[in-house]
Amino acid sequence: MHQFTGEYECKIDAKGRIKLPANLIRQLGSNGVYEFMVNRGFENHLMLYPKDVWDEKTKELNQLNIYIKKNRQAVRYFYRGATQILADASDRILLTKNLIEYAGIGKEVVLFAYQDQVEIWSKEAYEKMIGDEPENFSELAEEVFGAGNQGSDNE
Repeated sequence: MHQFTGEYECKIDAKGRIKLPANLIRQLGSNGVYEFMVNRGFENHLMLYPKDVWDEKTKELNQLNIYIKKNRQAVRYFYRGATQILADASDRILLTKNLIEYAGIGKEVVLFAYQDQVEIWSKEAYEKMIGDEPENFSELAEEVFGAGNQGSDNE
């Protein structure tokens, strides 16, 4: 499985192509053929998955009972805009016009890589999202990571 990390500012050309940063390419570590799936993210951004990661994520969705309304909705929302992408010989990926419009992408994008996926944000939206960081990140970290971890306070 992949373990990505990094924050990369990139340009998108007039055709909708983004050149993948060399550091991200190194993290992909494959034979030079880069196949991805991209879809709409939870917020107004895009999610880029290596094809093998996408296949694993969709296995979970394919187990859902689509006769249950919430399950159907979850499947529809996850797959909306899903598009297969192959990087070209210059390590560029081509985004479709409808995905670019959904994410409000202009000429500058930020690729935010973590775990096994890469978020694609318009630079403006990314800066706004990052600007909404909680005033006291340590409290958020304690709430998220500290639950059930009672460390040395009880010793």
